[in-house]
Amino acid sequence: MTEETKSGADLLPPDRLAIRPTSPHFDADKLQRGVGIRFKGTVRTNVEEYCISEGWVKVQAGKSMDRKGQPLLLKLSGPVEAWYEDLGENPPVAKKD
Repeated sequence: MTEETKSGADLLPPDRLAIRPTSPHFDADKLQRGVGIRFKGTVRTNVEEYCISEGWVKVQAGKSMDRKGQPLLLKLSGPVEAWYEDLGENPPVAKKD
């Protein structure tokens, strides 16, 4: 893989990402880099999962747990933007066009 291809692919986070290891959208390598999320114009730090193309985030619903001990999640709809925090000031932002 060339440096140009590698850097182009690594500039934007994936369309969908989750922090739960049991999710099919979990990717530890991408989470290690730090992913910033802006939802409806506000930077959020409590996002459990997001999807840019479908326009939603999932956040924990208080301290409620399901019967398997996992936190209950609320799905909120709206514009979602994501970026890698390790790219410094003014990183490229992935958002729905």
